[in-house]
Amino acid sequence: VQLQASGGGLVQPGESLRLSCAASGSTLDVDAIGWFRQAPGGEREEVSCFSIHDGRTYYADSLQGRFTISRDDAKNTVYLQMNSLKPEDTAVYSCAANNKGCGGSSWLWFGAYWGQGTQVTVSS
Repeated sequence: VQLQASGGGLVQPGESLRLSCAASGSTLDVDAIGWFRQAPGGEREEVSCFSIHDGRTYYADSLQGRFTISRDDAKNTVYLQMNSLKPEDTAVYSCAANNKGCGGSSWLWFGAYWGQGTQVTVSS
């Protein structure tokens, strides 16, 4: 499975960005696509997850409802719409695919496929 993340950039506080994670290759065993972020000096944090087979979603509590994850079946792409961005959202955002589903637990991502990161910078 190959994952291509894109859509990052530099925005001001309060603005929005939409990240894309395009999957290709052998995706039949993929159960979930997740978005993660890692700020400089920080640990990687799971931001959101989309369950391919039943459409269930997971969001980190810290997001306070500002982000929305969705999927375009035809394009085999998962999107992360990020609204009301804050400076603390600044991080490298990466997407990953697993065969275990969503749930917010780190063990779900053992053996996952990872895409490269895309930088999101929120600054005035």
